[in-house]
Amino acid sequence: MVKREAGVFKRITEYRALLLMLLPGVVFFVVFNYIPMYGILIAFKDFRITEGILKSPWVGFKYFYKAFSDPYFFVVLKNTVIISLMKLVCGFPVPIIFAILLNELTHGRFKKIVQTVSYMPYFLSWIILGGIFINILSLEGPVNQFLSLFGFEPRIFLADPKIFKTILVITDVWKGFGWGSVIYLAALSGLDIEIYEAAVIDGCGRLKRIFHITIPSIIPVIVILLILSCAGILSAGFDQIFNLYNSMVMNVADIIDTYVYRKGLVDMDYSYSTAVGIFKSLVGMVLILVTNKIANRYGGKGYGLW
Repeated sequence: MVKREAGVFKRITEYRALLLMLLPGVVFFVVFNYIPMYGILIAFKDFRITEGILKSPWVGFKYFYKAFSDPYFFVVLKNTVIISLMKLVCGFPVPIIFAILLNELTHGRFKKIVQTVSYMPYFLSWIILGGIFINILSLEGPVNQFLSLFGFEPRIFLADPKIFKTILVITDVWKGFGWGSVIYLAALSGLDIEIYEAAVIDGCGRLKRIFHITIPSIIPVIVILLILSCAGILSAGFDQIFNLYNSMVMNVADIIDTYVYRKGLVDMDYSYSTAVGIFKSLVGMVLILVTNKIANRYGGKGYGLW
């Protein structure tokens, strides 16, 4: 036992530089993710600011029953699932395709320029992008001016419930596909070039090399990122929707995060909003466990997160 502890301390000493680099990340998650979990108690109490969390009276699952008996909660849940699935189905393949196309480029300077341009939108907040898109899609914006050249009537795109979700998906994919391709590009950079050279000698064309070498080589990375994406199926993008939606599209754009924001910070119904937030977290946890289990069962142990 003493020998084992000595070995542990020896490894800590040996990797002290790496552990120190890891320390800020650990502190971040402890302070902002684990310590705030104390606030979960609010969901089971009739929280009163003047009495604090511990002195507020217990009410059990009262606010969970309240959420599940509220018809509008299911409208919000439906919107969240639909928007998230649309973003997942339309947005998940785009970074993969983009990374593969970049990997096929041979002109190094042009490749770097394309990468840089594609990353840029990711570093702009939705506050900035929201204002830009509101102006672009307004009645007097460039989109309506362009369509008027072909005889179309001007319309307020962000106030149209029929196309609002489509706008959300398109703008979300545009903002994130460049940054999302980084992990795939990193995986592709680690592939053995000799495999491609052997394939060329055997007469494989570019498409065959992509489908038989490139894509199979990054499937483990694709599966892991798909698992993480499925876990966030109830996170449809608060920042984006909060900055783009309005009363005209509320019935199709209101999601769990915006609903919790209004109930908690606007209506000051802290217990109810916390209960809804816990429900969202539990669903996310179940989804990541299920998808990880499926990945391990049908793809092998190397495909899951654990």
